[in-house]
Amino acid sequence: MKLLIVDDHAIVRSGLVNIISEASNTFEIRETGTAEQAMQLIRDEKWDIVVLDISLPDKNGIEVLKWIKIHDKSLPVLMLSIYPEDQYAVRAIRSGAAGYMTKECAPEELLKAITKVTNGGRYISEELADSLASAIDQATDKPRHESLSDREYSVMCMISSGKTVSEIAEELSLSVKTISTYRSRILAKMDMQHNAELTHYAIKQGLVN
Repeated sequence: MKLLIVDDHAIVRSGLVNIISEASNTFEIRETGTAEQAMQLIRDEKWDIVVLDISLPDKNGIEVLKWIKIHDKSLPVLMLSIYPEDQYAVRAIRSGAAGYMTKECAPEELLKAITKVTNGGRYISEELADSLASAIDQATDKPRHESLSDREYSVMCMISSGKTVSEIAEELSLSVKTISTYRSRILAKMDMQHNAELTHYAIKQGLVN
């Protein structure tokens, strides 16, 4: 079975390859560090599973996930992220992910998730199941952040966690001007005036600590 790992940190990719290879000889593993390379590999070859990071230097992981679901709807994608489940998991599952895990998970948990996903199942934690149930209950009264694009949502969470425009630009490999434009759009869509309002809202919604 062919497994593609997409993560911009070489040390993380290496660790994932070692964990999976030591536990099983079932997979032929390839790896890449950018969304563009990952999309090219998916165009050119047939894969059985993709392990995809949310934070990539050239494109948000949720955007890549949506592209994959258009290109090959049956290809299972397991999202792996540094971000807690309450920030991105519901959005990822809604976009077609077969599972969502944080990078703090134990190796055996990762292997369990990969096995379940490649067998056609979904992997979600108990906490994520509760979040999904709550999201369904709230579907008729969507919170304001649901109107944001995936990139806008990502920038909103970063602003709300206290990062400056310059820090966000550096982390996302975008210009300060681009991030400032995203900030203006976010404030307009959410009918807010200042970063403080965004932070208060994000904390109240449980999107940031």
